[in-house]
Amino acid sequence: MRILTLISVFLVVFSSCSNKSGDLSVTIAEQYGLAYAPLQIVKEKQFIEDQLPGVKVNWVRLGNTAAIREAILGGKVDIGFMGIPPFLIGWDKGMEWKIFTGLSKAKIGLVTWRDDINNLSDFGPDDRIALPQPGSIQHILLSMAAQKQLGQSDIFDNQLVTMKHPDGMSALLSRRDVAAHFTSPPYIMMELSQPDMKLVVDGKEAMGGNFTFIAGMVTDKFSTEHPEILSIIRNSIAKAGEVIRKDPDEAVSILKKDYSISEATLHSYLTGGGLEYSDEVQGLSKFIEFMKAEGYLERTPENMDEISILQDN
Repeated sequence: MRILTLISVFLVVFSSCSNKSGDLSVTIAEQYGLAYAPLQIVKEKQFIEDQLPGVKVNWVRLGNTAAIREAILGGKVDIGFMGIPPFLIGWDKGMEWKIFTGLSKAKIGLVTWRDDINNLSDFGPDDRIALPQPGSIQHILLSMAAQKQLGQSDIFDNQLVTMKHPDGMSALLSRRDVAAHFTSPPYIMMELSQPDMKLVVDGKEAMGGNFTFIAGMVTDKFSTEHPEILSIIRNSIAKAGEVIRKDPDEAVSILKKDYSISEATLHSYLTGGGLEYSDEVQGLSKFIEFMKAEGYLERTPENMDEISILQDN
């Protein structure tokens, strides 16, 4: 299967538990970008600690979903936030985890600076495309678009360059190292604000509809042993989403230290940049169908309870 050439980390599945010292704790992994804004607010305002004073909450920020999966496999992380496709790849390879909440929907897409690239057919075999990693949601959406436009989902697989979003933006803006960058807020807005930058593929267009960009995944061990903690974490995330919707000025004051952009610009991104924070999960079945058909998954769940502890998928 093609996916075996893209990842090589799922040889042995370890149990996940961040509680090494005997004190009750939870370790949560996030990534870069405004799609994770509710987590940054939860962390800053200590919503979880306020409701669980006896629980230590550890936060780690990792560069991509492969790093999160490896941390979970190694027992260093209990909860991770990522796109649906890399979660499905982990589950397919034997990871014992489930989706427990949605986090965000966002405008994501493929940005280029090249005058001669207006659609996917204009990419040459030597044109490099930056994205977080093979198997990421950006990669799968690119594959979906390639299947629709070119009839070959894996046509760009040998042209991918793994980069964190900030590094991918730097590479794109240098106009030397990569021809395009498949990215998300705020990087997609920052890139498109620069002269001559343009969008080649939109994520919604590639998917053919709405989809959840980032969702929360929890190990079966943690969700079984600490359902009350998981419920509080889910409620804390929802509370942070309310802060963004009802008081974006407060949200900006919390988030501004993480981004080298003005408060006014950050405010515009949060309120009018195509970001939506919700615990709903959309697109799960469609990702499963495509990824199985194109060889990114070897198996599919018989029912959604195998991969989700949500009431409605």
